[in-house]
Amino acid sequence: MPLYRTRSAAIAGVDAQLIDVEVDLYGETHQMFITVGMPDTAVKESRERIKSAILNSGFGHPRKSVTINLAPANVRKEGAGFDLPMAMGILGAMGCVNNRAGDVLFAGELSLDGGVRAIRGVLPIAACARRNGISRLIVPADNAAEAAVVEGLEVYGARHLGEAVLMASQPERFDPVASPTMAGPAGPRQFLLDFADVKGQATAKRALEVAAAGGHNVLMIGPPGSGKTMLAKRLAGILPPLTFEEALEATQVHSVAGLLPSGAGLLAERPFRAPHHTTSDAGMVGGGSGSPRPGEVSLAHNGVLFLDELPEFHRNVLELLRQPLEEGSLTIARSNQTVTFPAKVMLIAAMNPCPCGYHGDTTRECRCTGGIIQRYLGKISGPLLDRIDLHVEVAAVPFQELQQPASAGVSSAEMAARVEQARVLQNARGYVNAQLPASKLRDACNLDDAGARTLEMAVRRMSLSARAHDRILKVARTIADLDGSERVKSKHLAEAVQYRSLDRNYWA
Repeated sequence: MPLYRTRSAAIAGVDAQLIDVEVDLYGETHQMFITVGMPDTAVKESRERIKSAILNSGFGHPRKSVTINLAPANVRKEGAGFDLPMAMGILGAMGCVNNRAGDVLFAGELSLDGGVRAIRGVLPIAACARRNGISRLIVPADNAAEAAVVEGLEVYGARHLGEAVLMASQPERFDPVASPTMAGPAGPRQFLLDFADVKGQATAKRALEVAAAGGHNVLMIGPPGSGKTMLAKRLAGILPPLTFEEALEATQVHSVAGLLPSGAGLLAERPFRAPHHTTSDAGMVGGGSGSPRPGEVSLAHNGVLFLDELPEFHRNVLELLRQPLEEGSLTIARSNQTVTFPAKVMLIAAMNPCPCGYHGDTTRECRCTGGIIQRYLGKISGPLLDRIDLHVEVAAVPFQELQQPASAGVSSAEMAARVEQARVLQNARGYVNAQLPASKLRDACNLDDAGARTLEMAVRRMSLSARAHDRILKVARTIADLDGSERVKSKHLAEAVQYRSLDRNYWA
């Protein structure tokens, strides 16, 4: 059987494309090993790993030349995940594997002793198998739980090349990996990071509760040590638990990035990403050499992206956030391919009011001149500010509030309960308030006469843009949901306008 075919898949963005691995053995004089079909360096180097793995697994390497074609040839193949399907193709051509293996999708890296090592992107590979009608999947044992998330597949986790051969030839001898389920919490939710630990800051806590209830972006401005980072780290805890669809999307991004722990299935908690301010363009939105990889924005999909010391980020990096904040996705175009990554995130940003941090502080003197302050604030552009719904001042905490017991403040459990109640109302409308399309906004935010006058006055006095006008309406709708009100009233709009006034004080 000199010609044999197996199946594998190549990662493209957060998806995968089916790849046919065709193996041909021929000749007995000059033993060559040739791989064609646009392989990268890691795929070309696999010939040495495959040869050692086959020999050390007790099969014996063929005394013939080997040509492997990875089709279609116009798709770039990257990474060591093609080791296992290529080795299985060679063994199949040698007659060591029966014909049933041609209907199995393989993915995995081989070590020199024949061990099968974990790879990235197994979840989209499993989805690709199901989409193409392939019912059996053999992957590294450490990736098996991840692949089993996709229903309708028989997933087998191999630890050694010899075991993979038996799984392909005699699957009845092995039990497929059970599909993991998202079981709900057995008891009350646990909050390892509790808002009750944050002393004072009642206004900031209220703003973050509104943000969590409606999925809004937040900017916190205040001096060092006022609690901005503590507040941000606790926000993800009061968001509603991940739905199965949200967990699947977030897990797929982390799978492609290779960040899932060994043996992990679906992500159980909402992602919280806090990149350093030295992060590059590719690190923030994705990219890099070869096939683009997801960046921090996509890794925070369905979760929270926290940018501390916002003006310290490179301005061009911050400007790249405009598209994902507006559309919930981002597209990266290269000369040979274009990929789209999901990026539906809540942006939580924190910054000082000036380089020294004490502009406007009543207890400490600011040593920055007006020009220095304006240059510092000018690093945040107006269009980016327009995409942040709530602007909150976080003042230094007075000594008396620092001495209060932890039980004196509002807890995460109380905030989470109110957030979930507000989300129930939004789910009935079909959208989280921050994602309300323009066609649905007027119906969802039906104003009374007093509310219309309040909004008109705010737009005129503050010279708000059309985008800011719509975002005030969305925030007011969220405040009304927290209040259990069917209509958006004047008091709800007044609070929403209050969250848009801070940028006028600093950036005017």
